Amino acid sequence: MSLNTLILNSGADRRLRAGHVWIYSNEVDNKRSPLKQFAPGEQVLVESSQGKAMGIAYINPNTLICGRMISRDTRYRLDRSLLVHRINIALSLREACFDKPCYRLVFGDSDALPGLVIDRFFDVFVVQISTAGMEAAVDEVVAALNKIFTPQAIVLRCDGKMRTTEGLESYIEVVQGEVPELCPLEENGVPLLAPILTGQKTGWFYDHRDSRAEMQRHVQGKRVLDLFSYVGGWGVQALAAGADEVTCVDASETALEVALENARINNADDRFVGLKGDAFDTCKALIQEQERFDVIVVDPPAFIARRKDIKNGERAYARINNMAMRLLKKDGILISASCSMHLERASLIDIIRSNARELDRTAQIFHQGHQGADHPVHPAIPETDYLKSFSVRVLPGS
Repeated sequence: MSLNTLILNSGADRRLRAGHVWIYSNEVDNKRSPLKQFAPGEQVLVESSQGKAMGIAYINPNTLICGRMISRDTRYRLDRSLLVHRINIALSLREACFDKPCYRLVFGDSDALPGLVIDRFFDVFVVQISTAGMEAAVDEVVAALNKIFTPQAIVLRCDGKMRTTEGLESYIEVVQGEVPELCPLEENGVPLLAPILTGQKTGWFYDHRDSRAEMQRHVQGKRVLDLFSYVGGWGVQALAAGADEVTCVDASETALEVALENARINNADDRFVGLKGDAFDTCKALIQEQERFDVIVVDPPAFIARRKDIKNGERAYARINNMAMRLLKKDGILISASCSMHLERASLIDIIRSNARELDRTAQIFHQGHQGADHPVHPAIPETDYLKSFSVRVLPGS
């Protein structure tokens, strides 16, 4: 069956030729190919204003990013065959980088599968779909996973915020197999559990794997504070690396219960302390109690979701980093992280610098962290390079 054609405005093909895969609604020639004629999720042939074929994309006429390129070759559409091929390519990178099958198997645009994220927990696969085009292929995604693997279970965690923008309903569904309440995984040699049906996103955040491995080198015999701990991704790995005590702070009691269970399976629950509450309020109370820690992890949720949030978000990052520095022992280590794509790496460095100086301290950044290999960066799409972390020794002022 032939595809309808989407025609771009003059010059609008430049970004696509440079490697980008997004098409904005104002780049479409609405006179020759009105967006309203296309159905959400429909696959189209994309042509430049001069009639040159650019490839195949799927379309959502109701969104600012109205199109996402699927293939530069007009022979290949988004179907089971293409999904199997692309997932196999993604798998080859993960198998080259990790010795255990626990990782982000597919990272959307960076793996040439826009709108699709798949996290792997051994033989359990958690699928997140965020676009109408990929939602139209959901059955083919499941079929592709069964073609490549022998899944114990496949879960659809299709409940992200972006689905509302795409006009999609949210749902969570176990489409195959049975899923335990807490799903086993392993990261940096540490056995862990993730609440894949009830937790945040897919239940786990693999992206800080490398920075957590770096942290493990500095926590033996130390007292550690893990702010915004969620289920203990940082804190429990600190316990596994020999920390004397780890205090996890999170607003969710359920998350802290899972963190305690993660400590328990690592025979470290006697060194685990859970504090339920807002991280800012908890830090304020700990400062008043004159508590001090050797290592503090600050890994908050994205304080900057949109560009218009940058100023307020930077103030929030500054405030929590300032509080963390005040809770550090002399020569303590601050691990300051951000998953906000709109917070530039240089801005977080400046936040660290300025708050150290405000407290008459000197900051030494000795390690810079990035997202792991299972979150590859697409060189034409800056948005795929979103994660940053800094390991900082905070010294008395000199």
